[in-house]
Amino acid sequence: MMMMKKLLWVCLGLLLALPAAAAAPEAPDKLIERLSNEILDRIKSDTALQAGDPKKLNELVDSTVMPHVDFRRMTALSVGRNWRSATPDQQKQLMDEFRALLIRTYSGALSSVADQKVRMRPLRANPQDTDVIVRSEVLQPRGEPIQLDYRMMKAADGWKIYDVNVLGVWLVETYRTQFAQEVSAGGIEGLIKSLSEKNRQPAASGKT
Repeated sequence: MMMMKKLLWVCLGLLLALPAAAAAPEAPDKLIERLSNEILDRIKSDTALQAGDPKKLNELVDSTVMPHVDFRRMTALSVGRNWRSATPDQQKQLMDEFRALLIRTYSGALSSVADQKVRMRPLRANPQDTDVIVRSEVLQPRGEPIQLDYRMMKAADGWKIYDVNVLGVWLVETYRTQFAQEVSAGGIEGLIKSLSEKNRQPAASGKT
């Protein structure tokens, strides 16, 4: 009996000593639900965020959402076939500018948040799937719910977002069309310059 107790304590100690990464990864729909509620709760408890402060909104998105986005995959899909013709340095510049663009886009959407709530829809996926679509709805005090879906891929460090669907329009598809026109007009360098100029434009000053 004493040997069994010692063995149990040793096993418990080993479990407690395991790094957090060894734990089962958070399910993709649970991750989206947690992030969504965390963002809404932060906005509701911060008057500057409620007022649409661009700097604070950017910081909120950067710290909460961006760690769960696969920037390389999302940028590559948005640039399309032109991604392969870009040099490693150009690819890095594209990823940096695209990341800044995503933060601005997401922050702009959050600047109008008031009393919204998020409702998750059933996840239609098998346990072994590594590429899924997580569907949700943003419930508003007035008006119809806003469809908000996420394409996600399972990575070594958990599930990552690589595309977002707002009201039936996938972000990557929209950007791919815009970026192709930019590359056609000015090459990869022209696209980088265009993204850089957009990111340097003054952000929205808050709610009106």
